[in-house]
Amino acid sequence: MMEGSKMKICSSASTRLLWIMVPLILVSIFFAFGNSKNSTSLFSSSSWLFGSGKNNSGVGQPELVVAAVVNGVADREEAILEDYSFNSSISSSFSSLTAEADQESQQPIIIQKNETFNISLEKPNELPSLNETHDVPIEPKIKKKFTNLEKLEVKLGKARAAIKEAATSGNQTDDPDYVPSGPMYWNAKAFHRSYLEMEKQFKVFVYEEGEQPIFHNGPCKSIYAMEGNFIYQMETTKFRTRDPEKAQVFFLPISVTAIVHFIYDRNSKEHWNPMKQTLTDYINLVSGKYPYWNRSLGADHFMLACHDWGPELSKAVPFLYKNSIRALCNANTSEGFKPSKDVSFPEILLPGGTMYGLIGGPSPSHRSILAFFAGGLHGPIRLILLEHWENKDEDIQVHRYLPKGVSYYGMLRNSKFCLCPSGYEVASPRMVEALYMGCVPVLLKDHYVPPFSDVLNWKSFSVEVSVEQIPNLKKILSGISTRQYITLQRRGKQVRRHFEVNMTPKRYDVFHMILHSVWLRRLNMRLHGPEYL
Repeated sequence: MMEGSKMKICSSASTRLLWIMVPLILVSIFFAFGNSKNSTSLFSSSSWLFGSGKNNSGVGQPELVVAAVVNGVADREEAILEDYSFNSSISSSFSSLTAEADQESQQPIIIQKNETFNISLEKPNELPSLNETHDVPIEPKIKKKFTNLEKLEVKLGKARAAIKEAATSGNQTDDPDYVPSGPMYWNAKAFHRSYLEMEKQFKVFVYEEGEQPIFHNGPCKSIYAMEGNFIYQMETTKFRTRDPEKAQVFFLPISVTAIVHFIYDRNSKEHWNPMKQTLTDYINLVSGKYPYWNRSLGADHFMLACHDWGPELSKAVPFLYKNSIRALCNANTSEGFKPSKDVSFPEILLPGGTMYGLIGGPSPSHRSILAFFAGGLHGPIRLILLEHWENKDEDIQVHRYLPKGVSYYGMLRNSKFCLCPSGYEVASPRMVEALYMGCVPVLLKDHYVPPFSDVLNWKSFSVEVSVEQIPNLKKILSGISTRQYITLQRRGKQVRRHFEVNMTPKRYDVFHMILHSVWLRRLNMRLHGPEYL
């Protein structure tokens, strides 16, 4: 009886133990299976992120395996949405990173070819079934709406194509005012088409910040007069736009001559600092108020300076020096002038504020002096010139000071060649004075980029003599035949229009040539926003 009771008790205990163990075993198997599926889905999701997944057919497609969950559809939906949110956030995170990188970049954002930018969005259309693999449908690509900057680049691209076609074709557009031709131009047809394209679409935004006399003003009657003339004409020209979204370039209306005049302290050992700080403060002002400087790091901005210190003051702002278009009279490659980016324009002295009395001169047969120069000792090249030729030869008239009663302009008109040596800086008004009065310029300069030399072939209407050859000046100039001289003088008269200063600018004059040089530099770059990095 007791044995029977013991058997019943053991049987009852075994049954209870079995009822406890079986569920535990089942639950363990179930959880183990679920964890295994979770691990697989994470790797699959990672493969989808980097586009390396494959579907059941073996064709490479974005693939998403959704995690298996044990708490019903709601949890499954939450897992899917978390995966999708993580993936869709990548594009926005990348945009923010590229925008930040743009701020830290040391070079303007420039691309070398036109591109069509499209964006697409990849996302599941429906919830997949539990523990199944599904292909992710891809919606059709949506063409991105063009920004104003992209529209400007498209127009500039068309201008480039038109200029390239004109450079290689035999056709040239008629022009009622002037049709460039002859060896004075590197490519007359390309220049003409480029000029017409500039007239058709070039727009400049002039910053209105800053007050006179340092900003929006400048001298008009000194050798630095082009600063004041250009600023005034730029602010009243048809090329100016009040809408910065329509501008291809942005003008910084700063007068370096005025900065030197009003801020320079010759008694201070740190005289550069306040002048450079003025320029830095101005760039900080416009870059903080407008988005355009930071968009290109200054690459589509330009400043103009005729004062000798223009290049040095531009170094106050690294991006201004490295990226921006600097229009300079002092175009010295040994001081950082870059012909592919910067613009060389002429230093022009207008004693009365106009060209009145400065244009024209006698024919070659009435010019009795072979070569002429008058000027003080200023720099090493003039020192060499004066040492070899001052008051030593009737044909090579070189004077530190003209004799009393002798007219400077009268000497220019009576000379065949006008010597144009550098002073301490390379810029000089003598080249333009020579062209005005029919005297052939003789350039005695090192590291100098002549004005508008991107368009004009100076060797076709002037004479270049190296500093080492100054002792041989008479031999060199006497060796130029009468026929060659007449050709040089005639070509100089033809290009003179590009150096004339008109109070109301005329087509192809110096104001338009400066603008055209800026236009060419803008054509040589392609800008795009940080969202396309």
